This record gives sequence, C-alpha cells and structure tokens, in this order.
Amino acid sequence: MVKVPCCVPRWPLDPSMEVVVTMDTPSADVDEDKVRVSYYKDNGKMPIAKAMLHLTCVEISLDVDTNRSGTVTRRAKDKKNWTWGPEGKGAILLVNCDRDDPRESGMDNQDKEIQSYADLRDMSLMVLTTRGPDEVFEDHQLVLHISASDSDKVGVFHARGKKQLRQYQHVLGSGKLSYVVEHRSGREENIFYVEGLKFPDVDFSGLVSFHVTLLESIAEELPEAPIFNDMVVFRIAPWIMTPNTLQPVTVYVCSTGDNTDFVASLSKVTHKVGCKLIICPEAENRHDRWIQDEMEIGYIQAPHKTFPVVFDSPRNRGLKDFPIKSVLGPDFGYVTREPVTGNVSGLDSFGNLEVSPPVTVKGKEYPLGRMLFGGHLPSPQGDRMVKVVRDFLYAQKVQSPVELYSDWLVVGHVDEFLSFVPASDRKGFRLLLASPSACYRLLKEKEQEGYGDAVMFEGLKEGKHISIKKILEDTSLRNSNEYFQKCIDWNRDVLKEELELMEEDIIDVPQLFYPGFLRKASAYFPDTVNMLVLGKYLVIPKPFGPIIHGECCLEQEVRRLLEPLGLSCTFIDDYETYHQFLGEVHCGTNVRRKPFSFKWWNMIP
Repeated sequence: MVKVPCCVPRWPLDPSMEVVVTMDTPSADVDEDKVRVSYYKDNGKMPIAKAMLHLTCVEISLDVDTNRSGTVTRRAKDKKNWTWGPEGKGAILLVNCDRDDPRESGMDNQDKEIQSYADLRDMSLMVLTTRGPDEVFEDHQLVLHISASDSDKVGVFHARGKKQLRQYQHVLGSGKLSYVVEHRSGREENIFYVEGLKFPDVDFSGLVSFHVTLLESIAEELPEAPIFNDMVVFRIAPWIMTPNTLQPVTVYVCSTGDNTDFVASLSKVTHKVGCKLIICPEAENRHDRWIQDEMEIGYIQAPHKTFPVVFDSPRNRGLKDFPIKSVLGPDFGYVTREPVTGNVSGLDSFGNLEVSPPVTVKGKEYPLGRMLFGGHLPSPQGDRMVKVVRDFLYAQKVQSPVELYSDWLVVGHVDEFLSFVPASDRKGFRLLLASPSACYRLLKEKEQEGYGDAVMFEGLKEGKHISIKKILEDTSLRNSNEYFQKCIDWNRDVLKEELELMEEDIIDVPQLFYPGFLRKASAYFPDTVNMLVLGKYLVIPKPFGPIIHGECCLEQEVRRLLEPLGLSCTFIDDYETYHQFLGEVHCGTNVRRKPFSFKWWNMIP
C-alpha cells in the first residue's frame, strides 16, 4: 500500500491496487468531502465514466487511562490489550470496597447509587468521544456494552450532570449488559465512572473489557448491523500485603481486662515510633484477644488512588464483626472469603499468613515480596489453609505464594517460627527463625560457665522455676525439640530456595518448644520470634530466661543478634495474657503499614 498525500490531484490506479481513504478531522456535514474516480481507455485523454465517492468522517473513541498516568489517555492506538511491566499499557480499576458514607452499612460497590463525591474518586474514568454530523448519530445507534461474564465484576455510572449525585446514572453491571448512549448536539464527550465489584480469584483473571459499537438499522424486521467498534481493557487491582520492612501507620490491639499493663507498654512504644494505636474494647472483641488471627491489612492501588483494604479471615470468633464494623470506612476497604461448608481450622487464621520483603530469585524479581502461609508437608494427609483463601491469594499474582509446613505446631501458624526484620545491608532484611538447637547451645554454654543452677521463669509462679541443668537433663524434651528443629529446618530449606537466601540472611533465635496436643509443638517459654516489628523498634515477648549477672540470658542473646542491625529491642511481659493461651505479642497485635513505593503494574509476574 502506497500512501499518497491529499495534495496530489491525480493518482493512476491499477486493477490490483487497494485504496484506503482516511480523514484527519470529523466532517461538519454529511457527505461534506468527496473523491472523484474517473475511468479511461488505454492512452485515452477523456474519461469514459465517472464516479463520485461521498465521504462523512465521524470520530468515535472510547478512552481510559491506558498510560497509567492518572489521567485519561486520548485516542490511544492499542487499547485492546493489557500488558505488565514498566513499558506496559492498559487501564487499572479498583474494587470499590470501602464505605465513604458512614451512614451506609455495606461497601460502596454493593449498591447501584453514588452516595458521595468521595465515592467517585475511588472509580476510574472512561470517556466516550463522539464527533461528527448530528444526522449520522440520529440515524444510527451507539451502544456501550460488556460481556455477560463481566456483569458481576464491574459497575458503570454515566455522568449526566455534575451538580447532583442523582445525575450519576447506573448503566452497566449487576445484570445490565448494554446501554444506548444518546448523542446530544454540541456535546462531544460522555463521562463514565467505573468501579470494580470483585477481586481477581480462581475463576476470574482480573481483566474486564468494555465495547462501544455503532449500529446501523437496515430494515425493521432485521437486527441492527455493527459498522464500527472500539474497545478498552481494565485490570482490577490486586490485594497487596505489606511486610515488616514497611513503615507502620497504625497498630491494633484488643483490651481484654487482664492485659492493661501489656497495652500500656505497647502504647509507650507506638508513641516513640510515632504511629497510632487503636484499642478494640471488650464490648467489640467479645473476649477474643487474637486480632492478628482475625484480619490482615493490605492495600489496593491504581494510578489515581490508593487505599488500605482489610482481609477478614474466615475464623469467625469473638472478633468476627470487628473488621467490617470498625475497620471498614472512608478510604478503608474490606474483603473476605468464606468456605461454603463453613469448616475452618487454625491454619485459616491470619497468624498463618505472612509476606516476605522484596526478593530476587534466580533472576526473577518479586518487588512486592512473596506471601507465606503454612499447612502440611507435601503429602495427601494433613490440614491446609482452606481452598477459597488459598485460591484468592494465588489469584492476586503479584506476591507469588510459598506454602510452608506449619502443621507440626498445635496452633499451626507460621508466625510461631519465623519473622522478618529490616536491615540496611545485604537484602535489606533478615529472616528470623526459632531455633531449638541455638537454645540448647546457649544453655549448654551457660552451664559450662558455671550457671547450671540458674532458673527460668524467675518472677513468675514458684512452681514454674526450672534450672538450666534440669532442662538439659530432660531427655524427652530434648528429643521432642530435635524433631521440632527438623520441622523448622524443612521450612528453612524451602525459604532459602524460594526467597534465594544465604545462611548470612538468616538469624537463628533461641527457642524451645514442648509437645502438647497430639504431640504437636507449643512454645516452652514466650516465643521471641513472635514479635511486633515497628520500623527499627521491636516489641518482643519477655522470655523469662535464666538470670545471669542480673540479666536474662535469652534477652541478652536476642539483643546480641539483633541490635547490631540498628534495631531496638523492647521486651514486654505477655506470659499470663497471651503465652499461656498459646500466643504471643504478634498474635495479639495487628499493623497497618504504608504501601510500597513500587507500583505493582510495573512488575512482570
């Protein structure tokens, strides 16, 4: 095909040539532009026939933020595809799962109305531009439409005015598949606001498409014929977890009557850190202190808007209503996944859901880290996290999950044996692993130094006291901990491979476990790995280790391991309020953190 400028008055054609005529600007009137075709005999000077091609140029363009700049990209060339990476193209849609009007009871995307102008700011813009003679649009029908499979994934509102909220009309989604757009003389743009209704999941890739089609009526007894179509694609933003290395914004804790001193100690640290402390009162937590197990706070992000979203676990105990009643609100979204049967285990609590800091594994980058959750060994038997939650986590794509082995624990949560702390060197963090072997080495060292009679649990009830020597002589306890160490070592190998860690990236924190229900493990003394990480400040369960030279030797060892990283260790007594109920500091707290500076759409999953 040869491009000929419009200034060329005559252009000889041969029979095999295909001619495509394009116009740069819409016509003011129907048949405004013309192309004359003249037919000649060989070497003839006069045409033997003439034909006149009447042209009318109409512009119809459906536009979204294809360039991910926060503003609508006009007349983008490739709108039909969505691509990942820093050079990727395609618009992004947020699930409108917050509640901007406190007077409402549900999420903003559960109705078909605009309740506030703040609600509009959570949505993505879509602009339909129509330019050309009015007569063309009067004789044709312009239809905006979606597929039936996308109907429950998106909602669309047409801005028919901006002065009143009722002028924003719900036109697509929730059963509505098409909408006839009326052309108004002198109005070249129709503004639509698009909201997401569902997150990506096992049966939904996250991609949704919108079409605008110009239809021509041929005869009354026949359906309209399509003569033009434009299309755009959105990807619904994934739910993203935040690792310990990100800055804390808000800490949550439950008041349970017996933890007044614990909450007071926690308050001092949060004040020092400069983050907010929210205390869930007894009337709301209904004697359920395990706020880490009830929810996980992440976020969703589009170029025009970012807000936190709480993922409500299916455990449904005393704190069941707290996420939706007290966390969901303006610019704070909510999502949950409930199994159809309602049968859940301890593995479905979110103490069993963590995320690593960013890593690179065998050349593949995970700039948002990788989700971690526990279950049984790779075998047909044993418990796993409930399928609907696992499916949801895998479907988010951007934090490719790693499944660990946590079913060797009574409670079964990964936060019982691992944590991450920030560091300024190497990968920017250290992985902390609970280590019975390290604990036995420490205790043996203290015995050899002449402190075998020093006792654990000093300051607690007298019956709890036990000497280093007695612990080392307990063959049954040692055998159990050798087995528990093998379980941790299994996870160590998985984490080294899946996060590409060296031994230098891992710190073994002394910890003993005892065999409890079904011979599974529980912490023998308060589990120091189960800590709260607030920037450089660590809130750690007080282990009540043997006192040597006026100092707990376990605390001293933890400080020796962590303080060279620039971290500050604060040990809090959680023995009677959490440890005795098979949990610790991390189990009893929760944190909202700042989002990553990295934009998820710039990665390649």
